[in-house]
Order: sequence, then C-alpha cells, then structure tokens
Amino acid sequence: MNQIHEVYPYLMVRDSVAAIRFYQEAFGAVELFRLVEPSGRIGHVELQIGPAVLMVCDEFPEYGMVGPQGDQFTGCTIHLHVDNADEMGERAVVAGATMLMPPTDQFYGERSCRLRDPFGHAWLIGHSIEKVTPEEMQRRYTAMMTGEAN
Repeated sequence: MNQIHEVYPYLMVRDSVAAIRFYQEAFGAVELFRLVEPSGRIGHVELQIGPAVLMVCDEFPEYGMVGPQGDQFTGCTIHLHVDNADEMGERAVVAGATMLMPPTDQFYGERSCRLRDPFGHAWLIGHSIEKVTPEEMQRRYTAMMTGEAN
C-alpha cells in the first residue's frame, strides 16, 4: 500500500507578499523558499509554522486557482495547537485577522478561538486545558446538542 508521509495546507491568496508578512507576524512563520514567475507573481512559497509547512501562492485565475472570495466560509479551517490560544489569537488580530469567536473553553478539553485571516482563510487556535476521553467528549457533545446540563 502506498503510504502518505506528510500533509501540507496549500493556500491561494490575492496578495502572497502581504500574506507571507501576515503569517510571519501572526504565527511566527519562517520563509523556507519561494518561486517567483517573471511577472512577479509568487507561484509557490513554503513557510515553516511550528512543526508544519504551510504552502502559499498568488492567485492564478487563468488556471482556476483563486483564493477565498469575500467573507464566505471556504469549508476548511486550519487548526493550530499552541501554548496559549488567547495570546496567539490576539497576536493574529493585531496583525490583521478578524476574530470570529473569542477564546472560549470548549467541551473537548481545549480553549480556542476562531478567526479569519485578511485573505479569507479560517483558523482555529487552541490549547489544551483538560484531558478528555473520546467517550466523555461524546457525552458532553450530546448534552450540548440536546440542551441538557453537563
């Protein structure tokens, strides 16, 4: 069987130079390398964010490659597990992100916030506050969804 070795989020944005700057300021990204076409558009850049590599490129509408349009949810969220979600969320907001959900303790044992970066991509920033078994998570989730008390 063919094995998967890594998974890379690959974000298309309208202004990759600004996006690179945002990801550096908000999340401490370190640029590994970039490929630039003669017109100046960035065709590929790799950013180290903690243990992961985030790939970013400019839009290439002639190939059907476009970033999020407006404030509509794209159906994908990137989850960063950090030391302190409150601090990282605030750092992202200062860098230009929009806070969609402030840091909140969650039933699954994490404190997290949700935000949208200036390029339309959704992020969930969280840190552990409690070790919760899958069974307990399900119990809490069911209670939450049915309006029952914990």
